[in-house]
Amino acid sequence: MTQTSPEGSITIASRLDFPATVERLETTIASHGMTVMARIDHAKGAEAAGLSLLPTIVLIFGNAKAGTPLMQVNRAVGVDLPLKVLVWRDEHGVTQMTYNDVGWLAKRYGLSAEVLPFIEKMKQALDQVLKA
Repeated sequence: MTQTSPEGSITIASRLDFPATVERLETTIASHGMTVMARIDHAKGAEAAGLSLLPTIVLIFGNAKAGTPLMQVNRAVGVDLPLKVLVWRDEHGVTQMTYNDVGWLAKRYGLSAEVLPFIEKMKQALDQVLKA
């Protein structure tokens, strides 16, 4: 099931369990010519603080050839780039993936038509990564 919020956040359920989803995402990101720049384990951070949190990891990834043209038009878009996917297990044991809709980013930052081809490529790459 896919859910889109008015703020441009999309959540989809994974067909795989949590570890397999994270592993598949990292592999697929690399196979699409993008780089995983960071992996943030929020559950580990919570544990270190003496708190509990179901498995929750953010993967930060991208490709400068796609993101830089957007920042050349409006550098503020860099606050949302590189792309991010939050992978989390819900209270029912279902692994979910939440990410920003790339088209929403274009609207949020008022990006001009000249960068729409880059936005479309980013959207296609993100869709392929998440469907894998």
